[in-house]
Amino acid sequence: MSAATADPIAIAPSPAAFGPNGSPRSYAVRTLGCQMNVHDSERMSGSLEAAGYVAAENAEDADVIVINTCAVRENAANKLYGNLGRLAGVKREREGMQIAVGGCLAQKDQGEIIEKAPWVDVVFGTHNMGSLPTLLERARHNAEAQVEILEALEVFPSTLPTKRDSASSGWVSISVGCNNTCTFCIVPSLRGKEKDRRPGDILAEVQALVDDGAVEVTLLGQNVNTYGVEFGDRQAFGKLLRAMGEIEGLERVRFTSPHPAAFTDDVIAAMAETPNVMPSLHMPLQSGSDTVLKAMRRSYRSKRFLGILDRVREQIPDAAITTDIIVGFPGETEEDFEDTLRVVEQSRFSSAFTFQYSIRPGTPAAEMDGQLPKEIVQRRYDRLIELQERISLEENHAQIGREVEVLVSVGEGKKDAATLRLSGRAEDNRLVHFTVPDSAESPRPGDVVTVRVTGAAPHFLIADDAAAYTVRRTRAGDAWDRRQAESCGVPASPASTAPRAVGLGMPTVRTSADG
Repeated sequence: MSAATADPIAIAPSPAAFGPNGSPRSYAVRTLGCQMNVHDSERMSGSLEAAGYVAAENAEDADVIVINTCAVRENAANKLYGNLGRLAGVKREREGMQIAVGGCLAQKDQGEIIEKAPWVDVVFGTHNMGSLPTLLERARHNAEAQVEILEALEVFPSTLPTKRDSASSGWVSISVGCNNTCTFCIVPSLRGKEKDRRPGDILAEVQALVDDGAVEVTLLGQNVNTYGVEFGDRQAFGKLLRAMGEIEGLERVRFTSPHPAAFTDDVIAAMAETPNVMPSLHMPLQSGSDTVLKAMRRSYRSKRFLGILDRVREQIPDAAITTDIIVGFPGETEEDFEDTLRVVEQSRFSSAFTFQYSIRPGTPAAEMDGQLPKEIVQRRYDRLIELQERISLEENHAQIGREVEVLVSVGEGKKDAATLRLSGRAEDNRLVHFTVPDSAESPRPGDVVTVRVTGAAPHFLIADDAAAYTVRRTRAGDAWDRRQAESCGVPASPASTAPRAVGLGMPTVRTSADG
């Protein structure tokens, strides 16, 4: 077990959470970055609410704005300082307003943020999220900015209070940090070495989420499948997946992101043999060139990567596999890029998160020879996008005619209001936009509908077949009802079964384009 405590952390009420008239001050958290950041933002929100703050009805009117930053991509700093520049004028007009900056870029730049944006009140890092209420109080009391960056994990993030965005789904961190040394990545220096949670702590958190109405969890880690490295069990992740299958009421289990070098056959077997582990897998490729993979210090080669996909599909034939790919890594030749296209063609990814390489100061790749001109990288990127769009469309077209179970979500369909459709995720994590037939029961977010796929685009499926439509009301839908009632100050009946219209507008995490 790591030194990070597993005991729940209590956040004391803060005087800074209340205005001069005694009313609670409002907050809003803006999230930039990955799923880990989204989960961290839930902890920041939970810590603030435990201290006495309340969520702002309109984020633009919040008394406290928290920006949870990312440092992985080149435009991360531009996004942060763009946000801060816009907030400077707002703060001048709003007495008592505070601005806090946390996350990976805060951990990296530290005091530099205050130098560039002296109107920021608090800067805190990835290792001390629970200090946010105290730092806000100290900044207000001392009337000066507070910068607190710890170099080691103070408490495991999941021991902090949380405010989940979704009633039906939850993120659960099983580890933080990373022991790899990929030359393009700054994460290890910002989040530290891998720290693993005890299996019992993880299972207890999952059980608490299920007891609260969740039917889906996503296990999180920088390299989720190296879980167990701290306590010396190489098969710990596979065992954890199997343990998920023993939790009554937990219908869907996902995880992100694994590392191909550590992805073992016992994990594939656990996925195939545990009914509630979903047939979806995110497997980062980064490059299809063995030469580039070596330069990236990715300790696998394309043959091993393709072999993993073959073994997954042998045991889970309907698995939808997604990936990450970087184009234009220093020294990448045209032949190297052609290797990437070849591997992508063979892999048949359902979708891919594609990135143009950008220099991240502090990484070994930033100092490498062979930095490529922007125009070359752009041309290669466009070719990759064209190939993957074609493959995604072909793979989605193959779904037409299938019946799929969709966990209804809130806000994933940007055009739902115009098309009169609702949206959600199939078991393989594909986004599905579906029509509710006339006079049929409308599902609530968290309910499950069975629909037949009638159309496809590269990033989503369409299901407009009225004959196949059925609804299964779930505990998650009941939990959504309770949330809605509580937000209006009206008691909710835990056994309510009356059909309810779906409201839109709650926050969600977008992982693909939408139609």
